Parts: sequence; C-alpha cells; structure tokens
Amino acid sequence: MISIMAEAQNLKNINDFKDKSLLIVDDDNPFRERLARAMEKKGFIVTQAESVTKGIDSLRVTQPSFAVIDLRLNDGNGLEVVKKIQTLNNNSRIVMLTGYGNIPTAVAAIKNGAIDYLAKPADADDVEKALLADPKSKAQPPENPMTADRVKWEHIHRVFELCNRNVSETARRLKMHRRTLQRILSKRSPR
Repeated sequence: MISIMAEAQNLKNINDFKDKSLLIVDDDNPFRERLARAMEKKGFIVTQAESVTKGIDSLRVTQPSFAVIDLRLNDGNGLEVVKKIQTLNNNSRIVMLTGYGNIPTAVAAIKNGAIDYLAKPADADDVEKALLADPKSKAQPPENPMTADRVKWEHIHRVFELCNRNVSETARRLKMHRRTLQRILSKRSPR
C-alpha cells in the first residue's frame, strides 16, 4: 500500500503539462503505430518518425516535450536524435527503447539526456510511467518484466534476423552448436 502511494506521488498526469507533444522514433512500424495510438488515447499529441533522419527533420517543425526513441535504427543510432532534442529543448523527457538492453548503452542514453531506458517490447503503460515519473526519483520496476528465458529468446532471434536468417552464421556468432540453435528457433517464444 505504501509503495502504491509513493509511486502515485512520483508520477505526474499528462494534464499537468502544458505541452503534450510526443515524438516516437522507431523503425518497427507496427510497434511504433500501436504505441502512437495508445499514447494518443492517454492524452499525448504524437508525431512519428521511422529513422534518425526523419526524426531530426521532424524537430524542425516542433520541439517535443516528450520523446520515445529506439536506440538502433536502420540509418543510425537513436542517440543522435536524443542529442538534437537536448540542444533544442533540454527540458524534454526522453525514454530510450532497445531490443537489447546492456549497461554501456543505458549509460550513454542517460548521459545524452534520456530520463529512462526500457527494453522492448515495452507496453504503453510502462512508457507512460517512464515519461511522467519525477526525473529526480528512482524509477519503479516494471509490472511485467520479461523473463530471463524470454530475454534470451529475443536476443537469439534478433541476432538470427541480423544474420539474414542464416543459421550457421548465427550459431557461429552466438558461439553455440548449430543443432542447438535450430531447436531453439523452432520453438515458440516463452512468456
């Protein structure tokens, strides 16, 4: 009960903000569009971009108060967009998203101005909590974190896609036996 009250005190409401503009930069079109629709229902005014270039171009039109940016994009690193937003509006609340969370990229994101770092697939509630949380307070743990098995499965599938679905190349890069990898790839994702 106490933690729920403390969390409510640390969270603001979108209606507490004069500027509700939100920029979402992600090259995963279905994910970006789902997140944009959900965030609009929560009261944000959303602009979408699918690349570093389009994200930076959209900043010429508006400097958002909020941003959700994928770390790895097809044409570069999402940190470039974070840096540009910070030069235009250093009060922006920026959340980085990534398919593979690790400490060095989280540190780089925070140093460049992000207030939080979430692993994909993040849901709209987690993104809203991260955007509206008091930047001076400690972030709350996610309600439904991915299991270790799910994180492993996501990482293996990401490397598999990056290797153009080549099983032998993926197995070599992951330093695992090809048959073991084939068994993992043939199974459904863990919950």
